[in-house]
Amino acid sequence: MTAPTTATDVNQPSLEHAPQTGRRLSLPVLMLVIAGALALTSIVRLITGADGITNVSQMSTALQLAVPIGLAGLGGLWAERAGVVNIGLEGMMILGTWFGAWAGFQWGPWTGVLVGLIGGCLGGLLHAIVTITFNVNHIVSGVAINILALGATRYLAPLAFEGHQGGSAKQSPAVESLGHFTVPGLSDWLTDLNAKGWFFVSDIAGLLGGLVTDVSWLTLIAVALIPATWWILWRTPFGLRLRSCGENPVAAESLGVNVYKYKYLAVIISGGLAGLGGVFLSIVANPFYLEGQTSGRGYIGLAAMIFGNWMPGGLAIGAGLFGYTDSLNLRGGSTNVHALLLLGALLLIIGAVWLAIRKKYVQAAVTLVVGALVFAWYAGTNEVPSQVVAATPYVVTLVVLALSAQRLRMPKANGMPYRKGQGK
Repeated sequence: MTAPTTATDVNQPSLEHAPQTGRRLSLPVLMLVIAGALALTSIVRLITGADGITNVSQMSTALQLAVPIGLAGLGGLWAERAGVVNIGLEGMMILGTWFGAWAGFQWGPWTGVLVGLIGGCLGGLLHAIVTITFNVNHIVSGVAINILALGATRYLAPLAFEGHQGGSAKQSPAVESLGHFTVPGLSDWLTDLNAKGWFFVSDIAGLLGGLVTDVSWLTLIAVALIPATWWILWRTPFGLRLRSCGENPVAAESLGVNVYKYKYLAVIISGGLAGLGGVFLSIVANPFYLEGQTSGRGYIGLAAMIFGNWMPGGLAIGAGLFGYTDSLNLRGGSTNVHALLLLGALLLIIGAVWLAIRKKYVQAAVTLVVGALVFAWYAGTNEVPSQVVAATPYVVTLVVLALSAQRLRMPKANGMPYRKGQGK
């Protein structure tokens, strides 16, 4: 008679040996790729004279814009690792912006953070009830939550904010700041080094300077949530059981895992993280709630999660990329985007060479033609239209997802309906 097997013991092989579509980059290789991209960006900066693409202010703004995208993406990761597709991240962010600002202007910013997080959790709970208990299609439920959140906040805003100083039907009164910090000495040294304009070294200084200059305490919390999520989901029995619900819930149930409980927890946490991203928008990025404040960042967070292959580290890189392109709207957008056309052309040409080496000649030819067209656009103009600058984050989202589609592997049971006892 064999000894009983725990859920942790049996689920481990199914997760560790799940089939992959493509190879996962090791950390050293990933660091080399990032260093190569930064070196290429430095070359473009020297050629074009667009120093703004890697200065400290640009990187600091990019970090601030990446945080809500990253938090929304983390929320999507928690839900989808448990097998629940969460298209409702946008709506949960909207709830976070409204509840955070509503509580923040009355009882202080940290209370606003807590209440905004709870507001997002309520959206997650609703999504969990509809999809897990009643087995409604996950996409339909998520879209409904997005519409419901927008309608609810439009209804509540005039009731809560009108009559208060600075408040209106579409805007809350100002919320007190959470505070920012700058690492003394190190920030000034990196800023001075960045101003030298040296190849590669100044660009690294700009990147690191953005991480230690004028940083919000909520940014620090958001950054810490990346490794915390990885550790919880990949290094604890709780995380293993939660991920087993997204890979094979029937097998998980047969081993004693309460699948409903783990799915509910994951989706509620997902809503809380998205709500925290909304709080960042209404308390840190802007010290007030404003209708339409999320501007589709919930969807971009979902794209960052997919780009990151449902892994926290890849998600962080994706959020940083989208935050950086979004920051171009705020700081010398036309000049910087024009310079990045050259960077895009060089990357496409390098990609074409790589595809040719791998004997994918048709794809290489198409990539080379697109690269040539982008270079012609750069060489034939001195700036790009403002409409192109505004659309850059969304265009980059589509391009990155298209290029990374071949290596993606979502959890096996993601989005699939589940009923307790269905494997019996």
